[in-house]
Amino acid sequence: MYLTGRQAEILELAKSEGRVLVDELASRFSVTPQTIRKDLNDLCDGRVLTRIHGGALFPSGNENVKYEARRSIAAIEKQTIGQAAAALIPDNSSLFINIGTTTEAVGEALLDHKELMVITNNINVANRLRVFPSIEVVIAGGVVRGADGGIVGEAAVDFIRQFKVDYAVIGASAIDQDGALLDFDYREVKVAQAIIANARHVILVSDSTKFERTAPVRIGHISQVHTFITDHCPLETVRTICVEQDVRLIETNAAS
Repeated sequence: MYLTGRQAEILELAKSEGRVLVDELASRFSVTPQTIRKDLNDLCDGRVLTRIHGGALFPSGNENVKYEARRSIAAIEKQTIGQAAAALIPDNSSLFINIGTTTEAVGEALLDHKELMVITNNINVANRLRVFPSIEVVIAGGVVRGADGGIVGEAAVDFIRQFKVDYAVIGASAIDQDGALLDFDYREVKVAQAIIANARHVILVSDSTKFERTAPVRIGHISQVHTFITDHCPLETVRTICVEQDVRLIETNAAS
């Protein structure tokens, strides 16, 4: 989904405020209410926002937003998170990279690394890294989800279990206040669980919008990761878990 500049601003406002209203947006952008309604209809058709009377809500329920739209949510934050994660991964390493727009940002930040073996169930990561001769790309087999190029299912799980790597980079669709890591697709969760079990150091990457959402399927718990990188962690309960479970918390924009 292509977002105009105004639509991208509306999306950021909805993310920060939880909802946006037609009349307020029309005043803010000095356009007609009809123009704003069209923007909101486009964003809701793309499942980025949820329509309500007089405005729209930022989604926080059991419905995941479309993959291309997710790329535009917290894009700058994802880029800085990706760079922070890549800085932890040395040359001559092996690693898993899981499905997700934030994990893709990590892959992008790894392009100048040398002698990496990257094992992934993310077609987008594999396609981006494959042209770099210093990075060996190994891609999982299984069912390809048309929505995002993720490879899921039992075949992918069995494939992942063949490896024991230095690092794993994983994401989550939502993080609960009790530290639970959540997702929408149980098939993807099984792959993520296999990745966690077969890496020496697990890096969770997630922007702060994931604290505002929920999802129905449990991946695991934040205590199972070694490093958690986010732009900002607003939940004291999660901060406490990180301290108690010796999880390194890195905030790329702690002042948010």
